[in-house]
Amino acid sequence: MTDNTTIINHNNCPGQEILNVLATKWVPSIFKVMHREPVRFSELLKALPGSNKQSLSVALHQMEKHGLIEKKIIKEKPLHIEYNISDTGTYLLDVFKTLSEISTINKQKEIAAI
Repeated sequence: MTDNTTIINHNNCPGQEILNVLATKWVPSIFKVMHREPVRFSELLKALPGSNKQSLSVALHQMEKHGLIEKKIIKEKPLHIEYNISDTGTYLLDVFKTLSEISTINKQKEIAAI
């Protein structure tokens, strides 16, 4: 008997790398916080209870590395850094909106089934 199962190599999937970044802890929440305006690191810490400097730094680094956000150094006193969603990152806002809508629909179905 022949096995017709196709083995998918996720390393060759063009979207897999971005999906891995989006699955990084805090990334969806960071998008939610910064979707309207640039934010400072300290503002992210306050806006995301339970987060910490290390986990946010990792998430921001991954997002910047993949072109989803931009980091801007503001040379005022005191010196500070602002993060903003990049043009590339704005494409993902619709994806997050769609995922939220799907989640809402699924929750309504679960409630209706009770």
